Amino acid sequence: MTKQEKVEFVINTLKDLYPEIPVPLDHTDRYTLLIAVLLSAQCTDVRVNQITPLLFAKADNPYDMIKLSIEEIKEIIRPCGLSPMKSKGIYGLSKIIIEKHNGEVPNTYEHLEELPAVGHKTASVVMSQGFGFPAFPVDTHIHRLMYRWNLTNGKNVVQTEKDAKRIFPKDIWNDLHLQIIWYGREYSPARGWDLEKDIITKTIGRATVLKDYYTKNKKALK
Repeated sequence: MTKQEKVEFVINTLKDLYPEIPVPLDHTDRYTLLIAVLLSAQCTDVRVNQITPLLFAKADNPYDMIKLSIEEIKEIIRPCGLSPMKSKGIYGLSKIIIEKHNGEVPNTYEHLEELPAVGHKTASVVMSQGFGFPAFPVDTHIHRLMYRWNLTNGKNVVQTEKDAKRIFPKDIWNDLHLQIIWYGREYSPARGWDLEKDIITKTIGRATVLKDYYTKNKKALK
């Protein structure tokens, strides 16, 4: 299979598996999306979706958010982890959005990445899912799968994002990054991985990854 055939195989397989693509984080607008994505750092989407309704019941916009203290925000979001940093970030970015952006989430990478606790990945998700701007946010699932599929060298997420943008058509980035996330969770997880269910890796996977998998599983069967 050529590189281009592998890319097409990935696209077509994911399209068949996920014709309708749910967005992992519950939100109602760009501001609640931004907060949910920020909270998802080193936390599962399931946990975030349990906590955001509690937070948004008190403050689902920047004006109400700054009426809360950092300590109050921290107590609500504690189960998401990193609550000291995240609570300061949520309060701080809400203040900046009011003071510099008339209460609206900014629509450029430059302005998003200037916000406290907002890195490139968070900004990319907001640009993609909030504004419909072509973006390819790379999370741990995408980083892992792109390496397993031999579509990147996997050295870091910056390189993985560059490679993904280079090999996949721009007009499907926003759907594709979500499809890969869902696929990674369901068929190609980091732990408890069953290659027999992972049709993409089994078909186009990196030779060393496949070899390691079979070696480890042979040992486990002995």
